[in-house]
This record gives sequence, C-alpha cells and structure tokens, in this order.
Amino acid sequence: WTIILHSVSLSTAKVGKTSLIMSLVSEEFPNVVPYRAEEITIPADVTPERVPTHIVDYSGMSKLMGLCVLRSIEKVSYIWKVPLILVGNKSDLVEHSSMETILPIMNEYSEIETCVECSAKNLKNISELFYYAQKAVLHPTGPLYCPEKKDMKSLCIKALTRIFKVSDLDNDGILNDNELNFFQRTCFNSPLEPQALEDVKSVVKKNLSDGVCDNGLTLKGFLFLHTLFIQRGRHETTWTVLRRFGYDDDLELNQDYLFPPLKIPSDCTTELNHNAYLFLQSVFDKHDKDRDCALSPEEVKDLFDVFPYMPWGPDVNNTVCTNDQGWITYQGYLSQWTLTTYLDVQRCLEYLGYLGYSIIAEQESQASGITVTRDKKIDLQKKQTQRSVFRCNVFGDISSGKSGFLQAFLGRNLMAQKMIREEHRSYYSISTTYVYGQEKYLLLHEVFPDFDYLSDADLACDIVCLVYDVSNPYSFEYCAKVFKQYFMDSKIPCMMIAAKSDLPEIKQMYGCTPLEFCRRHKMPPPQSFTCNTAGAPSRDIYTKLTTMAMHPIYFLSKSVRYCVCIRYGWKITLKHFHARLRCMCTCNRCTFCLCQNFLNSELLQTVRAKLYAVVLRRHVSQADLKSSTFWLRASVGATVFAVLGFAMYRVLLKPR
Repeated sequence: WTIILHSVSLSTAKVGKTSLIMSLVSEEFPNVVPYRAEEITIPADVTPERVPTHIVDYSGMSKLMGLCVLRSIEKVSYIWKVPLILVGNKSDLVEHSSMETILPIMNEYSEIETCVECSAKNLKNISELFYYAQKAVLHPTGPLYCPEKKDMKSLCIKALTRIFKVSDLDNDGILNDNELNFFQRTCFNSPLEPQALEDVKSVVKKNLSDGVCDNGLTLKGFLFLHTLFIQRGRHETTWTVLRRFGYDDDLELNQDYLFPPLKIPSDCTTELNHNAYLFLQSVFDKHDKDRDCALSPEEVKDLFDVFPYMPWGPDVNNTVCTNDQGWITYQGYLSQWTLTTYLDVQRCLEYLGYLGYSIIAEQESQASGITVTRDKKIDLQKKQTQRSVFRCNVFGDISSGKSGFLQAFLGRNLMAQKMIREEHRSYYSISTTYVYGQEKYLLLHEVFPDFDYLSDADLACDIVCLVYDVSNPYSFEYCAKVFKQYFMDSKIPCMMIAAKSDLPEIKQMYGCTPLEFCRRHKMPPPQSFTCNTAGAPSRDIYTKLTTMAMHPIYFLSKSVRYCVCIRYGWKITLKHFHARLRCMCTCNRCTFCLCQNFLNSELLQTVRAKLYAVVLRRHVSQADLKSSTFWLRASVGATVFAVLGFAMYRVLLKPR
C-alpha cells in the first residue's frame, strides 16, 4: 500500500514546502533551498504505520491520495475529495498560535483531518507532520464521523453492527468476556487483560445506562465505544476493526475479501469441506433459538441479517427438506449450502464472507472451506471417487411427472405437492442418501423439456434420469429421443423411470416397449415410481440413482456391463452388488444373471429332483449310515451333480 503525499502551494508565495521536505530528510535546515526537491521515498520499516511513503514537491493539482496544504489559512477555499491537512509553516517567525483561526475552517470542511504548526528552520513537528499525513490517508475521519451531528455516519454504524453480530457467537445480543477477548485477539492479536476489560465496561456503563447488560457489552455500548475512539482521535482503532472484517475505505466489503481466488479446472466440482460444515453447523445452532432443529422464518431472517440482501427466496423451501410447518430443517439447511457450493461457488464464497467465516473459523479466506474435486476422468480410471455430491439431470416430456419425482425425494407425496404455489416452484431438489453406509448428496435437476435447446449445463451430470408417464401413450417417445441423440454414446449412466405407476399402464406408441428399449441399449429395466401414496414416497429409487452415479464404471461397458465389480480398491461379489441394486439388472450377460438362469432352468430342476429322490428320499437305516456302499453312492451322486452343473454353465456361457 503506497501513499502519495503532495506538498501543495496554492499561489506563488514561498511557504516553505521544499524546506520542509529537505529538513525531514537531512534533519537540518538547508542553507541553500532548490526550486523544487526531488521525489523521495520513505521505507515502510521506518514509519509508524508500516507503509512506504512517497513525498512529492508539487505546486499544481492532480489526482491525489493525500494533501498537505501550506498557505494562509483564510485563503483555503478549494475542497479536495481526499484527506487534507493544513500546515502552518514558519511558526518560528510568529509569537502567537493560529489554532483559533483554524478550528472554524476545520469544522466547515470535513476533508480537513487535522492541522499542524511547524517550522522547517527549528525542525519543529516535522516528523509529526508526515506521520499525521500517513494517518489521514490510512485512517480518515470522513467516512466514519459526522462533525455536525457529532455521531458516526450510517454506513459506519451499519458495518459495526454487522461486526457485532458476527462476533456475538451465542447470539444473545451481548458480547461477554470470552467473546470480547476473541474479538480483541482477532483484530489486535492480543487479548485484553481482565482489569482492562473491566475498565472498558466501566467507561461504557458510566456514559450509557444500557451499554452494559449481564456484565457484557451490548450493541449500543459497542457503538458508543467506537464513537468515543473517533472523538478522541483514535481512528486507527476503528479502522483496524473494519479492515479486519473485510471493509474498504468506502465502508463496503472488499471484493478481494468476498471473492478470494479459487482455481477450478474443467470437469471438477466444488464441495464444502469438514471445516466449512462445522462452521455452518455453529451458525445454525446460533440462530435455532427454540432448539427444534429447524429454522423458522424469523430465525432465517435473523441469520441473514448480516447480509445486504436476503439470499434465500421462498423456492428454497421446495428445494430442501422441511418439517411439518414448512420450516427448513437442519438437514435441509446443510443441503442448501451444499447446492449453492456445487452450482455457484463464487456466491457461496460471498455468503461465507458475510457470515465472517475466515474470522470465526480463523482461516486465511473462505476459499479454505471449499474442496475442489479431482477430474472425473481420473475417478473413472481409478474406479473410485472421493466426491460427496452427485448430480442427476431429470428429463421428461410435459406432465410426465418430473416435478413430482423431485418433490418425492424430499418426502412429499402428491397431496403435499398440490399445496406448492407455482411461483415458489423449484427446478432443483437435494437431500442425502446412503450408499454402502456412506452419506452422499444427490442433486436432482429438472431440465426444461425443450428438445432442440439442451445446453451443456443440461447435459453435464453424473447420471441421467428419463421420466415417462405410464398412462400417456406418447410420453416415452420423448425419453427415447433424448437418450438416442444425447446419451447413447456418452459415458453417463442412464435410468428409465416409469412414473405414475399407480395409474393403469397404457401401451406406448413407440417402435418397442420401454423394457425392450432398455434391454437393447443395455440399461436397467424401467423403474416403477409413484408419489401418490398415503405417507412419504419410497426413497429406494434415489439410492439406486446415487449408487449408479458413484460407480459409473459398472454401467459404461456395453459388453461386460455389471461384470466387473470393484469398489474403493477391493472386490465385492456380484451377488452383493445386485442385492444393493435390488436386482435392477436383467442383462443376461453377467455371471450373476447366468447363474440365476441356470439354477432356474427346467433341466437342472429335473436332475435335482431325481438326485433328491434317489439319495435323500429313500429309507436310510442305521446300517446304511455305517455302510461304505451308501456313502460311495452319495459321493458319486454329488460328483455327477457338480460335473453336470459345470458343463451346463460352460454350454450357456460359450455362445455369449
């Protein structure tokens, strides 16, 4: 941060600006004064404010950051929109002070930060002059305080109010000793001594009756304290607090604070990490005053009171899980944050900035709360993933049941869905599912049914869900066209959903049935689904979708689909995998299906019945059990059964 200080003369009179600069550098009055001093730079390590300072001897006007004006006080009539200091030089030539003349002018022009009387000849107040110039630029009074009203400006009050609410960790409207110490350590890198803490509260309590409550500092007391700092010339205290919480010179949150750099390569997604979830959990607990694990509209409003606008609209209640009163539950709250992070990570960074994540969590920036997942191609190569959020794009013709499918994921049956107002409708729904005992987020996105205008965002997902209405004979055709044009040759697994399965099924007006279509394109068979239930609709279908999204390698190969089962580096049996998917597969190609068909074949049933009759159903006496002939016959029968079974398996497998 470089400050440019200009010594400016408003006329041709020799007011001593060059002498001031040379006296500062050489620490003695120059015998010969040049027409203009060369530009000098004071290093940061020798200045109290620790910033490099450029001093320019200049007699004109230009774009300035700070001004030192040397001239007769009564002739200062220009107003610069930068901090300004009046300097009364050559004080060694007069016996009286001009401060009484200066004060009315300082009150008239808010840009004037302070006034200094000095002497280049006697080296009086030379270093102090440039210190105040630095201070005027770094800690200006103008944005903070209104001299006419003798109170802080509205923007300053608004910023400090947000800071108070962020620092009030238990949301009781009071900064207790622990919170004050955390605030002090955060802003000034050192806690307050117990006696100093009591002194602060004593000063506030003495001047403001409701400034202290329950031995803690109230919002009024907090604002009064900063007003006192400004009135006593300690602007740097308030500015240190403001800048620590992300504010710039205009008392707006800095863009670098709200949007820290975050590099996101292509084919990578963004998720909240453990630290961010812990912080968001603490924010939820802070505002869930009635401890019902849900946020009422008043509690939501209180939570976002530190925002310049309300970030969540009424559609959020139809995007995540809510309780019977329609209030966002704890799980729904985390789901909405997960959705924002996945869809618009920059907005998530902004929201975390308003909540003070980097301050409260003691992190460098909000970016430390974001995990950028690795490229999806690497997940496919390694046959494993560390991702926690999976996106499912839902396609279907008009009135096919897509919206009902999304709302059913949130536990809402058809009756509950009829209560949703059209203007509050959401095209997203997100909640958690469990796959192999792991909690994962499944994000459903309803794609607008405009076949000719599917964007890249409509096609980018982890799994595709094609929904058709079993009672509409023309509904399946749309799904078939979408699949053939966009997903038949892609590496995205697809699932067909036969929606409204509670209604009579009508033959689809297409070249083949939905089941034949799925078999032909190596897809799982159509999954029956309905949300017209008395209670919450079944969630089994969403678990299947998440499983397919997590392990797409099982569903990508057209020839050996379902035949390779590897999860997180170790093998699992096909029977285990099929059981997880509730026997979704009817491919007749994998080992599991071949074995099932063989065991259910009529030939094997006949052989098994005969062996059962010969070996097990005959009368077995005690003598037979002791006879070696009996056991020999049993062994031969078992061997024949095993050889015959293996031979039949090879015969069935060879044509494939």
